[in-house]
Amino acid sequence: MSKEFRHVIYDADGATLRVIDQRYLPTRVRWFTVYDADTAYRAIRKMIVRGAPLIGVTGAFGFAFEVRIRDMMGEDVNADEIADHITSARPTAVNLPNAISRVLSAYMKGGWREALREAIRIMEYEEESSYKIGIYGSELLEDGDVVLTHCNAGALATVKYGTALAPVRVAMEKGKLIHVIATETRPVLQGARLTTFELVKDGIDTTLISDTMVGYAMYKGLVDKVIVGADRVLADGHVFNKIGTYQVAILAKKHGIPFYVALPISTLDLKGTVEDVIIEERDPNEVLYVRGRRIAARGVHVLNPAFDVTPPEYVTALITDRGIIRPPFRMALSDLVRGNV
Repeated sequence: MSKEFRHVIYDADGATLRVIDQRYLPTRVRWFTVYDADTAYRAIRKMIVRGAPLIGVTGAFGFAFEVRIRDMMGEDVNADEIADHITSARPTAVNLPNAISRVLSAYMKGGWREALREAIRIMEYEEESSYKIGIYGSELLEDGDVVLTHCNAGALATVKYGTALAPVRVAMEKGKLIHVIATETRPVLQGARLTTFELVKDGIDTTLISDTMVGYAMYKGLVDKVIVGADRVLADGHVFNKIGTYQVAILAKKHGIPFYVALPISTLDLKGTVEDVIIEERDPNEVLYVRGRRIAARGVHVLNPAFDVTPPEYVTALITDRGIIRPPFRMALSDLVRGNV
């Protein structure tokens, strides 16, 4: 997003993290202040912030602020309990437990000051890594490409450039003309509300479509590439991302369209299996209501998983902050984390 617009502001003097409350976008810009574990939990659970990298950053600062308050007041600190509380806010995105593990370890070694320094390092890493994703991913884009993206994996999901949208932004900076097709992303409409908000704000040509139009758009030859973000990627290349990603991947495969997943290495889970990952089931009201208005019959049952899983055979490549990773993924990702790529 443009340099003038910041949606995450760390106030060192006030020991707070101010974030834009994304529930009110695009019609209103309201701020929410994270100053302890409970406000971090609320921000994450209520989707005031969302996107795996930003969730991790928010959780890390919430932990650091909480232990700081308790230490300064001379209270007993159960750091593990605080860590577990924040981590429980949302179970699927791996950035949150990864970030909390880092600040917890830092606290055990050097107290709240070291925990806070670690939270700052996590935030700085996410900003830097998103730009690197943009650098690597922009090489996959040609002048005039139309890129379809699902959900919001832009600046609002990170600290700055984004993941899926970072290659688009860097390609544009290099003088390439890129058009974006954004799916609305039911049921919370992150694509319609957030992706279009930030792309239009940055002057990037964008078309909004309903989720049910993806197959039609591909059949008509309107899509050159697909780039999505991720909430967790396993060692074998299974991708957990916003519900609907799997069907987009299948349609891309059917139509011979490259399907790319953009992520920092903080989103990798090299130890877990598909069976280990908890798919978050969210409030049925997200499906039953749109902006406070009920749209479904009373008494109907609702299934509302927040994420689905895309098998690696549908993934053309992973765009990471350390380079482009192509299948087979297991060995390549292991080398990536060890720094051999």
